[in-house]
Amino acid sequence: MEWRQISNSERKRIGALQQAKHRREQRRFVVEGTRSVADSIGEFAVETIVATSAWLDANVRLLPPSEILKAKHIELLTASAADMDRLSGMKTPQGVIAVCRMPEGSDSIEAAEIDSGELTLALDGVQDPGNLGTIIRVADWFGVRLILASHDTVDMYNPKVVQSTMGALSRVRVVYCDLPQLLAQARERGADIYGTFLDGDDIYRTRLGKGGIVVMGNEGNGISAATGREVNRRLLIPTYPSERRGEAVESLNVAMATGITLGEFRRRQR
Repeated sequence: MEWRQISNSERKRIGALQQAKHRREQRRFVVEGTRSVADSIGEFAVETIVATSAWLDANVRLLPPSEILKAKHIELLTASAADMDRLSGMKTPQGVIAVCRMPEGSDSIEAAEIDSGELTLALDGVQDPGNLGTIIRVADWFGVRLILASHDTVDMYNPKVVQSTMGALSRVRVVYCDLPQLLAQARERGADIYGTFLDGDDIYRTRLGKGGIVVMGNEGNGISAATGREVNRRLLIPTYPSERRGEAVESLNVAMATGITLGEFRRRQR
């Protein structure tokens, strides 16, 4: 397996991918960490792998055979520990990153493309990369293949998001859009638009359809007023017992709430 030293221009180009602006311009993103990089080769269109010599000594066996890497036209670069610190967005770099191409044709969507008979997830201003990554994993677990995201939702190719998804990003389509407008169009086409609110109907007691769009809101402010106006099925995840509402935590983490909500939809379908 032939590895060559990373050049200054390559170091600058790859390092710039920590910023969303450069990811959009280059149509590239990075995957970081030993397990994530090893898994990414079968999940994403990997273009380059960068590793320190220490990582290669300990982990090169985790990569596919050289003939497979060559057939996939994956460039293999070595970098010093200091270079890896500059390339990585992790507090403690693991010594390896992969540069992947973004898939084509995933930048826009029309309401007509949304299957009202299937569950679709919509995210309204989710800001934390760890939350978004976990939500994508939850969606993958429960068989949700499409996530609609408002433009102020964190970038799905943020390295922390990619790492948190554990490969689920390759199986779940995430599309950024004018969320209120798209929900309005979907509702006009007869779709159920669900959202979680403190004054909603108990999710465990109300009717839930097989399909529809499930909206989850911002970590601190919940679902925005503009998006909330398009919700025609308001749901509540109740505390237990219900009379403890004033004593319990103020709200659930959005990733946790997503798991509970999708889990209840899928339980009904069984």
